[in-house]
Parts: sequence; structure tokens; C-alpha cells
Amino acid sequence: MAHALYQVDAFTDQPFKGNPAAVCLLEHQEDASWMQGVAQEMNLSETAFLSPAQGGWHLRWFTPKQEVTLCGHATLASAKILFERQPELQQNTIVFHTLSGKLTARHIDGEVELDFPAMPYRRYPYESHISQSLGFEPKDAVSSGDFVLFQAEHEGLIRTAEPDISAIEQLPMPEIIITAACENTDEDFVSRFFAPQLGIAEDPVTGSAHCLLAPFWAEKLGKTEFNAYQASPRGGRLHLRLVGERVKIRGAAVIVFEGQLRI
Repeated sequence: MAHALYQVDAFTDQPFKGNPAAVCLLEHQEDASWMQGVAQEMNLSETAFLSPAQGGWHLRWFTPKQEVTLCGHATLASAKILFERQPELQQNTIVFHTLSGKLTARHIDGEVELDFPAMPYRRYPYESHISQSLGFEPKDAVSSGDFVLFQAEHEGLIRTAEPDISAIEQLPMPEIIITAACENTDEDFVSRFFAPQLGIAEDPVTGSAHCLLAPFWAEKLGKTEFNAYQASPRGGRLHLRLVGERVKIRGAAVIVFEGQLRI
């Protein structure tokens, strides 16, 4: 049976920028091993699988190595595909049923706004040698679930950091965020994301990481609305609003190609 298959560059309005995600449309949920095989074949940081559900869609995400419980850019890519295929949905809120519970997406001025859970966090006690892995001396660190966030003294350290990926892969935490406040730019903060244990050396733009970044910078900057830039080689921009225990993540997306998966 053929399945519609797309590649979407998320959190950008330019092709070949932002974070590419594959989106596969299914008539019904497939076996997890089959979806894992497709994700390995696509060899992108995440492949999303959409299938109909009552009042919305089932949504699952796979890296080339494993299924993950939350993925921002592949959710934005999935919403982009649904809004383009069914323009009438642009007047409504899309509901996704996921391993992280119910997530929603809205169409706003040609972009997609996601509604994700904010991540509560606690201070993370780190050993001094972590600076050798990160490429800079952290100013602060917090953790939430599998995420650990390290703050640098200034944004130049984030933009020019050359982390030791093999060393990061050996750390006890699988998902690493590095971040710093911005000065004299349109962005409030800059970040980068590394998850070699999940098969992602550096992720171009990581929507889910901003569920931790938003409350972290709300504490630091005393505000709840942010312009954020993820400074990977491809780069990507996000607009964030912290609303209670939710993070509204907004960004553009570009559909790069459409095809059929003939298996």
C-alpha cells in the first residue's frame, strides 16, 4: 500500500534551512518496527507518522534509532501538511494524540503555533570536567527528564562552541541544550541541541527543547514572551509564549518535496 510521504523544513521560511522532518500519512496505525524502518530509511532527525483518530490524529515520532515521546519540529511539519492538504482546517485547532498526551496546533498568519507542555526543572549539579565536553564553562545548569540545559556567559560561546560529540555521547544525560542570552539583536536567547545517544549529533532546530528553554529564560529575564534562535549550521527561529504550564511555540515551515512510500 502506498503512503503519502513529505519532507518539510520546519522553523524557517526558506528551503534548506531550519530542521527537516519527514511526515508519513497513514490510513491506520502501523507496527512500530515498520515505522522505525521507515525512519531509518529517511535518516532525518525525526520522521512523523500521522493516522486518523477520533476528533484528530494519532501522531508518533521516530529518530533513526528509536521512538521519542515529544518532537516539536516534526509536529509543526505535520500540522503544515494537514493545513496545506485540507485548507478548511486552517480555521480550526488541530488535535494530535501522542505519547506526551494531547497536543494542538493552530494556523496563524501562514505559520503554525503549537501548544506544548512546559517542562518544570531543577538545578543540575555538574562536575567541572563537563566544560571539556561542552567547549565552555557553564554559568548555570538545570535538568528536566532526559534534558539537561547548560547556560553560557554570553551568546558568542554558544555560536562558536565545538562540543566533543563522542564525549557527550558518554554522558548520563541523553539530550543536551546549551544556551545564552542575546544582546543587541532581535532574539532574546540563542541555543543549540545535541543528542548523539538518539542518533542526532546536533539537531538543527529543536521545538521540544524550548519547552524547557521558555520557563528557564522566564526566570532569568522576567518575561514570558520570547524570540529565540537556534544557532545550528542550518539555523531556525521560534516565537515563544509561556502561558501557565504551557508553551506556545510558533514558526514557519516549507514543504520541500512530496512522494509516495511504496511499501
